[in-house]
Amino acid sequence: MEILTMSGKERKRMVLLGEVKQRRMSLAEAGRVMGVSYRQAKRIWRRFKNAGEAGLVHRSRGRVGIRRKEKKFRQRVLARYEERYPDFGPTLAAEKLREENLELDHETLRRWLTEKGLWQVGRKRQRHRAWRERKECFGQMVQLDGSHHDWFEGRRDKAVLMVMVDDATNRTVAQFFEEETTGASYDVFEAWVRRYGMPGSLYVDRDSIYRCERLGTAEEHRAGQEPQTQFGRAMKELGVELILANSPQAKGRVERRNGLLQDRLVKELRLAGIAGLEKANTFLEEKFLPALNQKFNVQARSSVDVHRKAVRNLDEVLSWEEKRVVGGDWTVVWNGLWFQIERQHEGLNLATKTVRARQLRNGSLQWFYEGKKLRVKELPERPKAVKPEPRRVGRTELTKPESGHPWRRRGAVAGRSFWRAEQARGTQAKQARHKVEGAAGATVEADPAGRVAALQQKGVSSCL
Repeated sequence: MEILTMSGKERKRMVLLGEVKQRRMSLAEAGRVMGVSYRQAKRIWRRFKNAGEAGLVHRSRGRVGIRRKEKKFRQRVLARYEERYPDFGPTLAAEKLREENLELDHETLRRWLTEKGLWQVGRKRQRHRAWRERKECFGQMVQLDGSHHDWFEGRRDKAVLMVMVDDATNRTVAQFFEEETTGASYDVFEAWVRRYGMPGSLYVDRDSIYRCERLGTAEEHRAGQEPQTQFGRAMKELGVELILANSPQAKGRVERRNGLLQDRLVKELRLAGIAGLEKANTFLEEKFLPALNQKFNVQARSSVDVHRKAVRNLDEVLSWEEKRVVGGDWTVVWNGLWFQIERQHEGLNLATKTVRARQLRNGSLQWFYEGKKLRVKELPERPKAVKPEPRRVGRTELTKPESGHPWRRRGAVAGRSFWRAEQARGTQAKQARHKVEGAAGATVEADPAGRVAALQQKGVSSCL
């Protein structure tokens, strides 16, 4: 079953039961996170073991409804409609068909006619939209969007202009970038913070930069958290509320500012003869944006500036963070590069533990464990496996047998399944031997001479 056809609840169950399968979570704990009783959790687990992911999908999905009209009835209704009511609307046609004892709902008839091409859906009803009042204070909410346009009219490749607009005053900050990426969002957000301070909230669209599309991990489900993007994580650490707009109209201030920039800024860049991003950003900073803000800014209803002071470690927060597991040789991997944790952290017992890697926008890398910064050094290549030194017990040297050693050929390292099969085979042989001995014992009781012969045949000397 494809993940896209599963509901959010079913995808959550798939992640949790995967953890149960890997024995990293108990079924009782998974049931509590799923919000079901232990008995129901066992039923879900049984279906998952038998049918895999498909066993988690609701069994009624894709099945024909019990109230569905018969095929012959549908054909009869459509034939009668084409014969007598071809220009009738679904509502009036359903009323007329009801007079002919052809009972059905007008919406059912509408769906049938639409599927066959006998009725066209009218103009889609518009959704009601209410004009949202501006925020009261400067910095209360800032809208962020990337505007893709041929800003340089063919003088260079297309670029994206990252635009931030204050909702209360229309004050604008913008920068050119090659593409709309997480790094570009970090840079323009930092430019705003360095100039005005930390805003209360950020209004963005549902781009993958701001909205996470991956499945949540078992740890996130256990904590009741939704999966986050790197940008979302950074905003949470900074205390900036990230609001996802449901439509372009919802963040209309920045959309209208994009339209103004696509008209005026393009002409200004043409008159200035600018064809490079660096010169364009300098032109924006020194000349265009000051004049734009002076002309189009509005007075906020409140004179209070609610921006907060920027944190000292802003560069470290606006970064990329991921978790890594430390190997038994105290090495960690990041993007194909290997790093050795230095010996001074030996007291932390980091082997097989999880550490956090942080890559800054300048490319430098930092490693942390429970808030403590670790000292590491980059290795030129992947470390080679080192054969451990043999252990000694007294004067005896303990070494690991080679692959051709008889100990290995006998299956000593074959695993649990091998030894269970060996145990079963030995049990069968023992039962068969008992049967033979039992039959021999019955013969001996009837014939003492035969008993002596049987013992001699088994190699036992008799004192008789």
